[in-house]
Amino acid sequence: MKNGGGRTSRIRRRKLFRSSESRGVNESYKPEFIELKKWLKDRRFEDATLIPAHFPGTGRGLMSKTSLQEGQMIISLPESCLLTTDTVIRSYLGAYIAKWQPPPSPLLALCTFLVSEKHAGDRSPWKPYLEVLPKAYTCPVCLEPEVVNLLPNPLKTKAWEQRSHVQEFFSSSRGFFSSLQPLFSEAIETIFSYRALRWAWCTVNTRAVYMKRPPQLCLSPEPDTCALAPYLDLLNHSPDVQVKAAFNEETRCYEIRTATRCGKHKEVFICYGPHDNHRLLLEYGFVSVSNPHACVYVSKDILVKYLPSTAKQMNKKISILEDQDFIENLTFGWDGPSWRLLTALKLLCLEAEEFVCWKKVLLGEIISDTNEKTSLDVAQKICCYFIEETHAVLRKVSRMKEEEVALMNQLTLVETLQTEELKILQASAKALTALQTAFT
Repeated sequence: MKNGGGRTSRIRRRKLFRSSESRGVNESYKPEFIELKKWLKDRRFEDATLIPAHFPGTGRGLMSKTSLQEGQMIISLPESCLLTTDTVIRSYLGAYIAKWQPPPSPLLALCTFLVSEKHAGDRSPWKPYLEVLPKAYTCPVCLEPEVVNLLPNPLKTKAWEQRSHVQEFFSSSRGFFSSLQPLFSEAIETIFSYRALRWAWCTVNTRAVYMKRPPQLCLSPEPDTCALAPYLDLLNHSPDVQVKAAFNEETRCYEIRTATRCGKHKEVFICYGPHDNHRLLLEYGFVSVSNPHACVYVSKDILVKYLPSTAKQMNKKISILEDQDFIENLTFGWDGPSWRLLTALKLLCLEAEEFVCWKKVLLGEIISDTNEKTSLDVAQKICCYFIEETHAVLRKVSRMKEEEVALMNQLTLVETLQTEELKILQASAKALTALQTAFT
């Protein structure tokens, strides 16, 4: 029989294709999720609202079985399912934690438990949960150095700081790890390696929910606020949704209610907070496309690089900006340069005879048309500089994707971030052009 090839069948195929692109693929049949469901049921949790699925763009997440209404409970996870420092202290590790001085931090306790249980494999009662955790992460601490160097400068600095922090965390914990040798037949350093601890650190950092615990004498006085929540932590982030999430002391469950409607068979999201893409990549290892909170940061050295050569009293102006807390968080956004960025530029562009008015600038007053025009011109030059730099990085990423196939996932992450920043800069350049027309 002849295949349909008319206009109607083409439209139908396109609709089906678009529908399949946005629809999640049910993964509840997979062995790891069958085991996780059994494990959760044994701990008094059964979910009739959500199912595991794989989605284009976000990957593994949770899909709604039915339409969800505003205020509806989407998940209520019993305390028995949560992995907290209480879990660790009640375990075989408790006696070793109690003996160690100075007391380990809550974070170290959680990380140690994760590494130990992962090493236990089939013998671990937490195996069903451990099996669905990522095998690798894309936080900056896990990126190859050549990939880190492709990040925007402010994020690159924080990325190297993160790597140093985790390395120091590992070095300072090795003595405690050595004290655990009686628990294992293998050499302790082969179990508690830097790579293993980094995986555990990323697991806690990217997946834990906020749940404040009372201080425990055997742990350091650092805030104990992290709990790992199996199944619940499959929920992905979207900046466009609102939820209420907290541990309910009466029901002894960690509960999430949605403040946003969600259609049947759609991905259910939660919001990690109003974070820009730098924060999301640094803390969680991903980038949110079309993120309304995304921005491009302007550092002090770039700020002064494109000022007019006739600019005077520069050191004093910079000192004022620093004293008034106007030298940080200067950004370009989807709507153009931020008020803080334009205000900082207006102060830096003050003529000598206008300098006495610097306080009025910080209050948002217009000093002169010349000052307004000059600051907009400088903002446009900075924006154009960033656009050129971002294009150059994207070209380099494209070349590296052909040459460094093993780094494909990491390079694609950087490419997504830089592409989003390019879109923001292009939108800002357009907004600046519109503002500049008022002075031509």
